[in-house]
Amino acid sequence: MHRGKPISSRQSAILHPSKQSRQSTPKKKLLKVNEIKKNKTSEYLSNIFSVSFSTSDLALLRGNPDDRRTWLDDAVSSLYPAHSDRILKYNKIRTQKNNFLKSLGGNINAENALLDVWNEQLAITGSNIILLRLNFLKELLKYARQKHSHISLKETLSIVYNSSIVEDIDVEDVSEWTSAKIAEKFYERLDEKRNEEIIRAQSVVGPHRDDVSFFIDNINSQKFASQGQQRTIVLALKLAETELIRSKTGYNAILLLDDVLAELDDIRQTYLLNGIEEHHQTIITSVDTLHFDKRYLENVKIYKIIQNENSADIIPA
Repeated sequence: MHRGKPISSRQSAILHPSKQSRQSTPKKKLLKVNEIKKNKTSEYLSNIFSVSFSTSDLALLRGNPDDRRTWLDDAVSSLYPAHSDRILKYNKIRTQKNNFLKSLGGNINAENALLDVWNEQLAITGSNIILLRLNFLKELLKYARQKHSHISLKETLSIVYNSSIVEDIDVEDVSEWTSAKIAEKFYERLDEKRNEEIIRAQSVVGPHRDDVSFFIDNINSQKFASQGQQRTIVLALKLAETELIRSKTGYNAILLLDDVLAELDDIRQTYLLNGIEEHHQTIITSVDTLHFDKRYLENVKIYKIIQNENSADIIPA
């Protein structure tokens, strides 16, 4: 398996699943590179760049904060694979801390000096996660704003990082934030929330509680934007991811479109297909090809997936 093809390459494929194949689920995930098994997801991600866009992504702005954190961390990890390992490390430390908090039984007077150990580790690991998120969003916004303006014309997109540690941060201005400064603020905040965490028996501040807000002309799009405006933002974010990967690596990401075109109106569907036409190796899943203009079916390979008893066959349509 290779990282991908040079920027000048273009290939597309449409996968047309049968009804049976949509009901099947893999029993076990096995990651290999050149037939060599990889134990860590980061070891696999470092060999291939991809951006996925599914129908569930269209609800990103209306979803809960966990949805947006997952999107953000997945996007960061696609470009910086070590980020996923940091997330795993942070969550492991947080789980250990939460187990200790539960053992205190809500008693703020119980011996809890061990919390200092967990809090210091969380502050160090968590500050690196937050800093990389901020820097990624700053870089992503440059491309997302351009993509967004092509559809929305006069509207201006902006992104704010909602931190549970410090004030909300406009991602266009993150220069003052360093990992050391974030870690210091993080530890101070943990100290402030010490009794609350003991009573609630859970970690209440940190990157696992942060969120991302999107604004159109300084108006919160999660609260006040129309469905069409929200989908334009998501579309711009996804295309911006591909541009950011290309600018950083010189390679085009493989674009994975999972039955998403049927959920877009004609304007956004055309913009998406035009945006991928020249540069990206693209794999599209769809129940049929009726949603595609004939010009988009030229120079593509169409396959049908047929589910068998223990496997699935991919055959030319």
